[in-house]
Amino acid sequence: MPAVRVDDARKVYGDPPEGVVAVDGVSFSVDEGEVFGLLGPNGAGKTSLIRILSTLTEATSGRAEVAGVDVGEDPRGVRERIGLVFQEPSLDNLLTGRENLELSAALYDVSRRQTRERIDELLDLMDLAGRGDDPVKQYSGGMKRRLEIARGLLHDPEVLFLDEPTLGLDPQTRERLWAYIRSLREEGTTVLMTTHYMDEADALCDRVAVIDQGQIQALDDPEALKRELGGTVVHLRALGTSEDELAQAPGVEDVQAEGEGTFVVQLAGEVAQLPAFLRTLDEVDHLEVTTPTLQDVFLSLTGRHLRQGEAEGDGWTEDYQRMKRAE
Repeated sequence: MPAVRVDDARKVYGDPPEGVVAVDGVSFSVDEGEVFGLLGPNGAGKTSLIRILSTLTEATSGRAEVAGVDVGEDPRGVRERIGLVFQEPSLDNLLTGRENLELSAALYDVSRRQTRERIDELLDLMDLAGRGDDPVKQYSGGMKRRLEIARGLLHDPEVLFLDEPTLGLDPQTRERLWAYIRSLREEGTTVLMTTHYMDEADALCDRVAVIDQGQIQALDDPEALKRELGGTVVHLRALGTSEDELAQAPGVEDVQAEGEGTFVVQLAGEVAQLPAFLRTLDEVDHLEVTTPTLQDVFLSLTGRHLRQGEAEGDGWTEDYQRMKRAE
């Protein structure tokens, strides 16, 4: 039995004609003990899916199960089996770090002995052992983030939802959290995480789903997605060359403009195609040749970088803003 199953889920915020479709007919399943990643920019539907699966919002249509429990029919049963780390801060700033964890343990009916052991273990894991008795209002943003993660892990959930878990963490703490997530897999805990970081998805996830504008564009393990893209990726800066000119060059399968005179070019063949391609260029200021990465996969599928949509003043961004107002 899958740990998570989603069948044709759809979520619309607001009423027609102004309603925003955040999740648009999504279906997938996550195996027990799997680390599953949702990749996509803000507004793509990742957080809405997490909210549906964790019973924080109801799907407009479709069906979902978590740990064998129907999300719509038994939300309480789902909550008993999951842990959740939000994007938004949700700590009590007037309590100490330890008191925040004790409160969460009481809500999940964790025994006193287990509570003490788990709190000490998690404070140490998150490098907060020396600050556990300080009020959270004295914590830095990174410290608060680490405490949020500790709280989500406290009661040993069957399924752990991590919404951008390492956002705001320093590299050392990120590495320690990665190691802990890997250990959860070995213990049989299922992890469903959203992330902006391609290296994180590549390092941690057994499979990833690329989601954009509410729909899954691709779903497979990271290596398979990169192999499927295939070919050679060329990052170049050529001020005298246009995107259309590059698209007509021999061996070119896809071109994406990154900025003025800067492009990412996907060659259909291997690196042997490169000399013929370069002969079509008048002047190249910078050139980098790589094999496909998850970033290249995402760019090929969606036509934009993972964070690009956040800064664009297009209809996609306006849809995201309307969705947030409707929540």
